[in-house]
Amino acid sequence: MFQKTSFTTLIVGVFIVYVLHTCWVMYGIVYTKPCDDPRSDKCITPYLASNPRLQLSIYTTLRSNGEGSHSLIHREEEFDVNAKFERLVNVSLPKKTRKNGTLYAMVFVHQAGLSPWQDPRQVLMVTQLTTYMLPKPPEVSLITGEEEHKPQEPQSMAKDDKLDRPVSHWRSRLTLNIVAENFLFDREALPSDVHRFMKVFQSGKKMVYLPLLFIDQLSNRVKDLMEINSSMTEMPLTISYDTIALGKLRFWIHMQDAVYSLQQFGFTEKDADEIKGIFVDTNLYFLALTFFVAAFHLLFDFLAFKNDISFWKQKKSMVGMSSKAVLWRCFSTIVIFLYLLDEQTSLLVLIPAGIGSLIEVWKVKKAFKIYVVWKGGKPTFLFGKSDESERRTEEYDSLAMKYLSYLLYPLCVGGAVYALVFVKYKSWYSWLINSLVNGVYAFGFLFMLPQLFVNYKLKSVAHLPWKAFMYKAFNTFIDDVFAFIITMPTSHRLACFRDDAVFLIYLYQRWLYPVDKTRVNEYGVSYDEEPKKKFHKD
Repeated sequence: MFQKTSFTTLIVGVFIVYVLHTCWVMYGIVYTKPCDDPRSDKCITPYLASNPRLQLSIYTTLRSNGEGSHSLIHREEEFDVNAKFERLVNVSLPKKTRKNGTLYAMVFVHQAGLSPWQDPRQVLMVTQLTTYMLPKPPEVSLITGEEEHKPQEPQSMAKDDKLDRPVSHWRSRLTLNIVAENFLFDREALPSDVHRFMKVFQSGKKMVYLPLLFIDQLSNRVKDLMEINSSMTEMPLTISYDTIALGKLRFWIHMQDAVYSLQQFGFTEKDADEIKGIFVDTNLYFLALTFFVAAFHLLFDFLAFKNDISFWKQKKSMVGMSSKAVLWRCFSTIVIFLYLLDEQTSLLVLIPAGIGSLIEVWKVKKAFKIYVVWKGGKPTFLFGKSDESERRTEEYDSLAMKYLSYLLYPLCVGGAVYALVFVKYKSWYSWLINSLVNGVYAFGFLFMLPQLFVNYKLKSVAHLPWKAFMYKAFNTFIDDVFAFIITMPTSHRLACFRDDAVFLIYLYQRWLYPVDKTRVNEYGVSYDEEPKKKFHKD
């Protein structure tokens, strides 16, 4: 009575609902309902509408609650909230901070000419100027064995046995924002995210809110951190200020809370920095476009994964398939996984890479017909035999790899020698993994060529998993287009399109060697035959 719904259709439906729901949530964050009648008592008017004379004062303190001694590091007199600026100041470090302690900044916006503690209408925000992170190990030349520290960076005073202990790092940037637009809030529709940043006072019959001061934590990046040791008495601090729109403020608050939650769940400063880069390095419009592209990218990744698994699960013969290419993909995914593990990459990237490596190992087992038999608790590996058609494919595959090795081996060896002589690494293991992963990234596309050679010799492409192939190729095309749009070196842009060029050759072969739909496949069914269905009456 009802047509059976496929699993793919169900997934696409869930994906569409998810995208629509996310768009509605994002709209609710960016859009804030204003007060309809400015004369109504329900409206909360801005204090900045009266053009008050303001002053910006920044102090340092050792306690997060602001108690104890304070030290003034910067004062911006005649502070204009509509004028952006950037100041570089030197901050004196207390003895406790130099001994792996913390330091906080107290940011006041108050009436000009008054002390911030004497102004009842002052706005205060407290932020941390230090954070704890593992020190970066010194890089070593594998030829001379000498350590090398980067210039303009303080050398670590920790010993080798203390490299695993987090030490205090200085945040060299302090980014401040204020909502300068005269927005009338509706008391009955006040967003909860703005409410905790709002300080209100009564002026006659009206409610007035003080300037919405926001400290941008997303701008604190790992590249700006500087390790603190006991010999440092001063550290540089760049104070930057700019206005911010109300919609962007609300969005930034949600993203900042999300990053903070991840850190509470065990994400390191480096993990959080990767997430910050998604929001800080792009504008909001491009970020919204990136979300939609990333969502479709995830959908196509899943569909490619599903079709690839289904294809290899039913695969009985390796006729027309390049086993060397399958082995190379397994090797390359494992190398990339080890590289990400060595670089202490975020678990969001590391876990999918590990799962992909296991899948590629399973595909190698299927391609080379490896069977595992357990005897007495010990595994025994058995290899299946190839028929005449498979042996002919293996001959073409070996011939293609022979020609390819004339170009590939000198390039890989030359790159490894260059890295050994001119690049500094932490250890021999890091040099080996980096050399391998550089070879994978730079020359990995060349291992797509043996399959083209096998297709040419057999004059057929019917043996390829075209559904999974199309999904993967489309994802690659999306990545390459974005790499071209974003500001990158010309050489990198050209390199991004080489996979697409090889894929176009695959499409040309598909057109050149069309599938004979009247030929019976290995299951005894031809394309022009409809499967016969049997119906039973109850």
